[in-house]
Amino acid sequence: MANKALAKRQKLTIRIEPSQQALKPRNHLALAAKQRVAGPHQKSISAQRQGQKRLLKIKLSEPDEQ
Repeated sequence: MANKALAKRQKLTIRIEPSQQALKPRNHLALAAKQRVAGPHQKSISAQRQGQKRLLKIKLSEPDEQ
């Protein structure tokens, strides 16, 4: 029977005794690939467009130098 006193954010952990062996991952290549996942190397197109929009508003709001 599940412990109903656990809050939603708490995670039930099962402790493994030293006599028991941990389960092997099903696909060791997928596990390795997931651990080395990197973030994006450049801004997304929408982020670039939003940045250009901000720059345009700044340029338009500046008084002309004459």
